[in-house]
Amino acid sequence: MTTLDIAGIGRFEVDLWEDGSGSPLLYLHGYERHPGGAGFLKRLAESRRVLAPELPGYGKSTGFEHFTDVLDVALFHRELVSSWGLEQVDVVGHSLGGMFAAELAVIAPQLVRRLVLVDPFGIWLDDQPSLDPFGAAADVKAAKWHAGPPEQEPTNFVPDPEDPHAGILFSARNLGSATKFMWPIAERGLRRRLPLISAPTLVVNGASDGLVTTAYAEEFARLVPDAKVTVIDDAGHYPMVEQEDEFVSVVTAFLDS
Repeated sequence: MTTLDIAGIGRFEVDLWEDGSGSPLLYLHGYERHPGGAGFLKRLAESRRVLAPELPGYGKSTGFEHFTDVLDVALFHRELVSSWGLEQVDVVGHSLGGMFAAELAVIAPQLVRRLVLVDPFGIWLDDQPSLDPFGAAADVKAAKWHAGPPEQEPTNFVPDPEDPHAGILFSARNLGSATKFMWPIAERGLRRRLPLISAPTLVVNGASDGLVTTAYAEEFARLVPDAKVTVIDDAGHYPMVEQEDEFVSVVTAFLDS
């Protein structure tokens, strides 16, 4: 666990997954859970140092009560990176983490070398309303995956044989934390700030994502100066899981370019 004290905000205990060496990459996880040592993170760590913190309010990380808005979260990530002694990082943010990654790039442009937004939440299109990610479980599951969920979704949750309800409580706490930034809709003014991003930006979207459709990816790319879009076929909200090879190839090529 990493302890972080931020003046004016509060104290945090942050669970951190880290692997690899070389150029640093900050990975910000999505609205459901931290993926733990997922295959795509391990593969990215073959050529760079990957740092994947678990957001306070999720799993074992604490300090969520100190967040009042997305600016607090962006400041938290800025100070977390600084606490590691890093002057600049590449940032990959997935889902809700994409919203936070974009906010970080706005307030700390000197910190973000390159930015990858993967099926990011954060904006709203009136003519293409997004499915409620906290709605009926069956509908959400169908919208998230192109070919149905894998047998085991990547997660850092460790089952407790003495507590059969631990998994349910783990999921409920995570989703409860996500609602602060995503309910009733995942829009907190980011649209106005996206044009301020100066880092080279790539938006990656699963072609079959029913939560964040490709129309949202195109709108992100329209708003962020000179941003590019890559749509991954046969993938939903988790292209890094359903199409791991292509995802790693696309992201690595962008970061190395």
